[in-house]
Formats: sequence, structure tokens, C-alpha cells
Amino acid sequence: MRSASDIRRDVEDELRWDPDIDATDIAVTASNGVVTLAGFVRSFMQKYQAEVDAKRVAGVVAVANDIEIRLPGVDERPDPEIARDAVERIKSDLPFAWDKVRVVLKSGLVTLEGEVEWNYQRERAEAAVRRVRGEKGITNSIVVKPRVAPMEIKRKIEEALRRAAEIDARRVTVETVGSEVILRGTVRSWAERQQAETAA
Repeated sequence: MRSASDIRRDVEDELRWDPDIDATDIAVTASNGVVTLAGFVRSFMQKYQAEVDAKRVAGVVAVANDIEIRLPGVDERPDPEIARDAVERIKSDLPFAWDKVRVVLKSGLVTLEGEVEWNYQRERAEAAVRRVRGEKGITNSIVVKPRVAPMEIKRKIEEALRRAAEIDARRVTVETVGSEVILRGTVRSWAERQQAETAA
């Protein structure tokens, strides 16, 4: 296991390396592989990207993202404007499923609701809204309700895992319980874990 000081240093370097983040006001602590990010940034996208960057560092097993968002005055917007932009982004990114997603706003905090057939649609809706100026956070409550039988889903995921170059498919098992898919096993890194989730 890597030392806390090495992990902290590498996370700080990763944050400074990312051109999409102003890491000046972000503090990093690490203990037993758990990284805590504190301080403030000027957009939700920067907060999200800081978490992504920290997860990329070897030895990080969990991230507590306590970064506060302090929007510049020019980015402060009323909820109806943010909601309109969020819906337009979802329409653009999900032209065949946008009408299955509802956007709810409260004080700049976006909640996504609804039902979609595929997990990529759930993730893409969140990714689209993440880029909306003026939002302060996202809760993705979209439910995935596939129309395919669970055993067919299991077979397709196992095939996708075998095709993925970064994953040792023998180390990951796929289970289906009703409409829920569970991946079990051991991977070498957070990136490999995300690759397995993406493949699924």
C-alpha cells in the first residue's frame, strides 16, 4: 500500500496537471487510501473533474469530495434558465430518449428523474447536464428499466467484458437479480473498474 503522503502529493499533482481545473483553492488530505478534497472551485464541472482526477491516482480507494462551489456572479442564474438549458442539452445528447427524462431544479441543484432503457442513457443525461452553466450539483435519480430478459443481459455483458482489452474477464463475474446487474471480482485499478462498468 502506498503512503498517505505519496498519494496526497500525486493527487495534488494530478489536479495541477488538469487544465480544466483551477486547483489553487483545493486542499487534499489522504489516509489509508481515502482522499478528501476540500476548498472551493467556481463550477460544478470543476468539482466533478477534481473527483475524477483523484480517482485516477494509484492507491486511491475512496474519495470524499467536500469541495464547495462558489459561482462567479456572472454565472449565477435563476432555476428556470438552468432547467431550460439542461433540457436542451439532454435533447441534443439523447435525441431518442430525452422525453423520458425530467429535470427538477431547486436553488441551482439539478435532480434528474424518469425511466430509460439503457444505463448509457442515464449516464449521458447526467454528463450533458454537468456542462450547464450555473448549476451547483446533480442528483441522478433516473431508473434503468431494460426491455431485455436478465439472462440475455448477462450474456451480452460477459461478451462485452471479454472484448474489452483493459479487463481480465476471468476475474469479473456477472450476476443478474431481476433487473439488477451485479459485477463481482477483483480488478487492478479504479480505471479498470470503470472500464468494467462501461462495458456492462
